[in-house]
This record gives sequence, structure tokens and C-alpha cells, in this order.
Amino acid sequence: MVSILIFNVGSSSIKYSFFSNNKVIEKNKVEKIYTKEARRDVVQPLLKELRDKKISIVMHRVVHGADITEPKIINKSLIQKLKKISKLAPLHNIPEIEVIEICQQLTKVKQIAVFDTSFYSTIPIKARVYGLPYQFYKLGIKKYGFHGMSHKYVTKNLKGKIISCHLGNGCSITAIKNGKAIDTSMGFTPLDGLIMGTRSGSLDPAIIPFLITKGYSISKINDLLNHKSGLLGISGISNDIRDLMKSKNSRAKLALDIFVYTTTKYIGSYVAALNGVDTIVFTAGIGENSPYIREKILENFFYLRLKIDKNKNSKNERIISTKDSKIKVLVIKTNEELQMIEDAKKLINN
Repeated sequence: MVSILIFNVGSSSIKYSFFSNNKVIEKNKVEKIYTKEARRDVVQPLLKELRDKKISIVMHRVVHGADITEPKIINKSLIQKLKKISKLAPLHNIPEIEVIEICQQLTKVKQIAVFDTSFYSTIPIKARVYGLPYQFYKLGIKKYGFHGMSHKYVTKNLKGKIISCHLGNGCSITAIKNGKAIDTSMGFTPLDGLIMGTRSGSLDPAIIPFLITKGYSISKINDLLNHKSGLLGISGISNDIRDLMKSKNSRAKLALDIFVYTTTKYIGSYVAALNGVDTIVFTAGIGENSPYIREKILENFFYLRLKIDKNKNSKNERIISTKDSKIKVLVIKTNEELQMIEDAKKLINN
């Protein structure tokens, strides 16, 4: 296996990892990165290390790949395609493309893009099509799904009917049957679905034209829904669940209650879509580290003979359900970077 530098670029952060023989030799996260110049300042010194670390491939996680279903070698035509669809996930795709272009300018090392949306190519059409005239589906307005690398990684060794809960600042839930995604909470963009740290999640679509009549521009609405809503907007305090749990403010408690309630509703709907569930998985920052949130969600499924081992849950152990629980509940640390390498092995080996 060759050595690889992986970039996982967010709207205001850059996570990077150096891998050799499938093992991390260095990783870090740089936050509060808002401009292309700031991204260049982070990326440039890393690329200077490529020769010393014998890196022969630079890999990028791309959130929205539209209909691209497998990893791709990055070239001009792929970048042009990504730019065309960047409006579908502007918080992520735009900074990701900027880092790709910076790498192209500064190194001749081959680059590979791996797409979060590719995991959802198995979702049936009945779960993809929105209630719009069918012509809009043909234009690409449909459910794509996100956090694919994370959901795939934490469920890849599991069988049967699985509900995977990626709960962090961004949140999504995916229903998986025999290794294939059949539905997911995020849709046309990563804004859909659960209430998140600063994102609104699903809304009555009539809210948007109503806001326009109140003088809100499209850009202001985008900013409102992506950066000022969710846990932050409801609580008025923070988008960090740890801050909300420490607070005695009633709105902080309300934000937590709504978060638990909406998550519970999605899990319940996927129990129905799967016609039962064998395993529920929690991952990402909240999913891996918040016993309170997990317990509050899971207690709504005791009627399905799900039982929690409170001691194991409090310690964030891998299996937090009891031995006689009808449904197994797992807490698994996600590793999107390793999954990216796994998905791109054919390209890497070639």
C-alpha cells in the first residue's frame, strides 16, 4: 500500500491525515479557516512534506458528487463538474474544490476524490423522488444523502437491518439492509433531515417564500438555515451539546428535547421502512460521547424489547445493549479516512 495524504475539508476547518500501510502516521485539524488564502496557508506546508513522507497520492473527501458513484482520479473535467454542482452543498464543496486546486498548483502528485454521496446509489427511486413534478427529478432534484463514508465504515461488518446514527455538529440517520442503504435523512443537500448544530433540518417549504415576503434575501435565508438555526438558533446559547447540557436555561433544555425528539422520529420511521431492526449504531461526536443523549433516544424504543446496559452506556462501550435485548445497540468510532482508502483501493493499486 502506498502512502497517502487525505484532506477532509469542512466549511471552516481542514482535517488532514498522513497514512502509510493503512496506519495513521500523523493527523490534525485546523479550525476557523474561512478563505482560500487561509486554506493555502494550511495546505502548502503539508505538501512540502510529501517527499519526506514518501506520499504518492493526495486524497480528498468530497461531500456532494451528485450521480458519481465511485472514486475518481481528479482532472480538469471532474473539477468543472464539481463546480457545477457546488451550489448543492456550498458549505463543503466550495472549500473542498479550493483545496483541490491549491494542491494542483503546488504538487504533481496524483489526486483522488472520494464522494460521500456514492454510498447512497442503492437507495430505491421511491425514496429518492420528491413530491414535485417528475421533470424536476430528471433535472437532478432528488435525495442524494451525505455522511456516506461514516455510515459505511461503522456498519460494514454488520448484517441484517441496521439504523446508523451519525450525530455530531452535522447529523444524519441511514437505514441499511444487508449492507445497502435504502433511505437516509439528508436529502438534496446536507441541510435536510435532523436538527443539527447550526442547521435547521427539515422545514415546511412554505417558510421560505414567507421569509422572502418579510424582506429576507436568498443569501440571508441560506445563512439563517445553515449557520444560525438548529441547536444554536433554538437555545440562543451554543451549537455544542455539551454547553447545552451544562446550562440551566430553559431554551437549552428545549433544544436538547427537540434534538432527541426529531432523532427518535427518524429512527422510528426507519424501523417501519426496514420492517424491523436488528442493530442501531451511534457514531460521530455526540453519538460516540454522549450517554445521556443515547439513553434519552433509546428509551423510546423499549416497547420493541430494546434494553440498555446503563453502566456500559455511561462508559461509551462498544456494545451498550444488554445480552437479552431484542435489538443490539453499538457505539462505534467512525473513521471516514480509512473508508475512503478502502473505497479507492482499485485506483490506488493501479
